Amino acid sequence: MARAVLDAARARRESAARARRPGVTGAADGGGRRLRGYSGPGPDPRDPQPLGAVLERLMKARGWQQPAAEATVFGAWEKVVGPEIAQHSRPVKLEDGELTVEARSTAWATQLRLLAGSLLKRIAGEVGHNVVRKLHIHGPAAPSWSRGPRRVRGRGPRDTYG
Repeated sequence: MARAVLDAARARRESAARARRPGVTGAADGGGRRLRGYSGPGPDPRDPQPLGAVLERLMKARGWQQPAAEATVFGAWEKVVGPEIAQHSRPVKLEDGELTVEARSTAWATQLRLLAGSLLKRIAGEVGHNVVRKLHIHGPAAPSWSRGPRRVRGRGPRDTYG
């Protein structure tokens, strides 16, 4: 029993020492050999990697999946909701899982409110679940009469629609 504990402690110490030395791989990678020269016919960590795979590992390591999914909603809006809906609407802001969408007209805003459930399913299918949990859909913003180059003091635009 004491011999087994001693052997296990020695093995742990040797593996820790091997991990501290640069250029030496563990027993699973190559039996403790140094990586030198050509990599050979088999896969090797020194082989060129596809850029997509490297970016995916980087995003996973840094915890950037959620911000990347949120950016996809804005960057690929036409792909996420379809070309017809994207032609008549645009995402404005995404905050705490609530996406604000501005429609081109009030009629389209009403139509998008009726399609809100299917839009949420489409968005979840493209970007991932729990990225967008709720939709706020509104029509186009009305022009402001209180500021601008043609601002006139007084009662406002009441007498211009006569």
